[in-house]
Amino acid sequence: MDFLEEPIPGVGTYDDFNTIDWVREKSRDRDRHREITNKSKESTWALIHSVSDAFSGWLLMLLIGLLSGSLAGLIDISAHWMTDLKEGICTGGFWFNHEHCCWNSEHVTFEDRDKCPEWNSWSQLIINTDQGAFAYIVNYFMYVLWALLFAFLAVSLVKAFAPYACGSGIPEIKTILSGFIIRGYLGKWTLVIKTITLVLAVSSGLSLGKEGPLVHVACCCGNILCHCFNKYRKNEAKRREVSYYFPLKTLWRSFFAALVAAFTLRSINPFGNSRLVLFYVEFHTPWHLFELVPFIVLGIFGGLWGALFIRTNIAWCRKRKTTQLGKYPVVEVLIVTAITAILAFPNEYTRMSTSELISELFNDCGLLDSSKLCDYENHFNTSKGGELPDRPAGQGVYSAMWQLALTLILKIVITIFTFGMKIPSGLFIPSMAVGAIAGRLLGVGMEQLAYYHHDWGIFNSWCSQGADCITPGLYAMVGAAACLGGVTRMTVSLVVIMFELTGGLEYIVPLMAAAMTSKWVADALGREGIYDAHIRLNGYPFLEAKEEFAHKTLAMDVMKPRRNDPLLTVLTQDSMTVEDVETIISETTYSGFPVVVSRESQRLVGFVLRRDLIISIENARKKQDGVVSTSIIYFTEHSPPMPPYTPPTLKLRNILDLSPFTVTDLTPMEIVVDIFRKLGLRQCLVTHNGRLLGIITKKDVLKHIAQMANQDPDSILFN
Repeated sequence: MDFLEEPIPGVGTYDDFNTIDWVREKSRDRDRHREITNKSKESTWALIHSVSDAFSGWLLMLLIGLLSGSLAGLIDISAHWMTDLKEGICTGGFWFNHEHCCWNSEHVTFEDRDKCPEWNSWSQLIINTDQGAFAYIVNYFMYVLWALLFAFLAVSLVKAFAPYACGSGIPEIKTILSGFIIRGYLGKWTLVIKTITLVLAVSSGLSLGKEGPLVHVACCCGNILCHCFNKYRKNEAKRREVSYYFPLKTLWRSFFAALVAAFTLRSINPFGNSRLVLFYVEFHTPWHLFELVPFIVLGIFGGLWGALFIRTNIAWCRKRKTTQLGKYPVVEVLIVTAITAILAFPNEYTRMSTSELISELFNDCGLLDSSKLCDYENHFNTSKGGELPDRPAGQGVYSAMWQLALTLILKIVITIFTFGMKIPSGLFIPSMAVGAIAGRLLGVGMEQLAYYHHDWGIFNSWCSQGADCITPGLYAMVGAAACLGGVTRMTVSLVVIMFELTGGLEYIVPLMAAAMTSKWVADALGREGIYDAHIRLNGYPFLEAKEEFAHKTLAMDVMKPRRNDPLLTVLTQDSMTVEDVETIISETTYSGFPVVVSRESQRLVGFVLRRDLIISIENARKKQDGVVSTSIIYFTEHSPPMPPYTPPTLKLRNILDLSPFTVTDLTPMEIVVDIFRKLGLRQCLVTHNGRLLGIITKKDVLKHIAQMANQDPDSILFN
């Protein structure tokens, strides 16, 4: 009796912290699609089912785009309001943030547009005045108190309800997309808690961003909505068609999902500028070829900062994992928040949200700008039409430079300890802030140099006195790209991201120069980006496609068993009882077993997964009469006639993979590593003249790569 003619629930699924079998999953999807196509010719209902199956991918993208865009807008609006809540409240409506509160005011001038009677600081509400030392202390105390409250709520919610909601999520997302199973990481609770705590964490004033965690939020949306459609719910590879396997249809669907998300975001208008970009820039002066030199200098700074940050942050995170510090996440978050808030309040550039700071640093000073960064002498000299010429810096600019220098030091130091704590924390915005500050400082320096020394050879050919030559805001934008590139090691995508964030298409070349320079400098000091470093720190089984394997080892050097090791655990195709198989399962922890003709011949038949074996045997004991411990298990197509009064046999051929991937023992590991990367294999069998010799798992490959790089091979934690 072959009870497996009907599919068994659970067969073909995977345990937690295991790698999926890409080849098997894609094969199953092709079989499913072939069956639907063949049935569509039989009836109208089957044809409708076929059309709906084909359309379901587009419907899923529509839903993901709508949900992701809506959540992104909600998070941004909420974070903006709660950030302003640390400084005061709008009496005209507590749900308004500072900017929206003063928009509706009839008692506000353009120059003092952030001051209106409807917006009250906490000192005005508590002691009815905004002047004097005591009022300053009250505002200071309330700022720190709100910051601690938001941070405490964020870390408590994460710890109590969704531990996977901490961090940026990008290292784990990369690992999951490569085929690794982490149950609950993209679940409903994680989505809800991450959305709430991301708002709280950003509002607390910590040196972190929301852009990285938004990737995690969007992936949660995709995973949850996938369960509404059969072809995605039942196939792990279909849910991951963006990593090892990226068909053209997925590219179009990704584009469609991005279009829907952008439309949704534009409808919500969270930035209040009727644009889709976070930092819209509009520079009036083209850059000059000579300026590539300071742009490259910013690239060098970005590379140095990126390498420094990665090394120090990984060292701190390793200390957190290996000492008592990791046992007290709430205390750690509160201490870092307290230090950040206490040091941030006295300086207006650290007190404002990081997104506001970057926006101000990117800004090109105009006639009506009241910022200290735009406090130049001869402010209203408009000899060049509507453009403002380069002019000597006033007292406000010099004051801003000192404050920005202090802000730069604080951001560099505090971000090292913030990223990796048990709260949602992104790295894009803090990295951009460090680069934008350095860029603005260099830009103002270049501007003043060009003003006072326009007759120098490097300036006189293109910068005459009274001309608008240098744009400090452009330097801030290039610096932001350089530092972000140094930390993440992105190049092409970084330039596209910066263009999307700012809308500055004309400045692609400076961005490219800075991004490439920062990557080269950072790579010279360390090959890994921050996310790859965290993947290695956490021991996730991720094979980096960009790294080349140049060692001359062979498959026989890596396979298990090695010389003097116990023989490879195998199953035979027609001579083992249920009890024999259950004993092997109970005494080992392997994820699967090769099936051979006999122990003597070791001729390979196929490969069977541990989980499928357990489920199939349990199901047979419940549903198939007479199956006992002495029943013979057959992996062959036909079982021989059995003598009377013998227990019924158990046929498990349907769970056997008859085409497992194999290599010979003399295959170079360079090829084996490439096979694992491109096919997403979880294991590969090693043979010699058709006889089974051993097995190479993804974990073995990762350990071997680590060993060849003089790293600890035991740092690969998962199966």
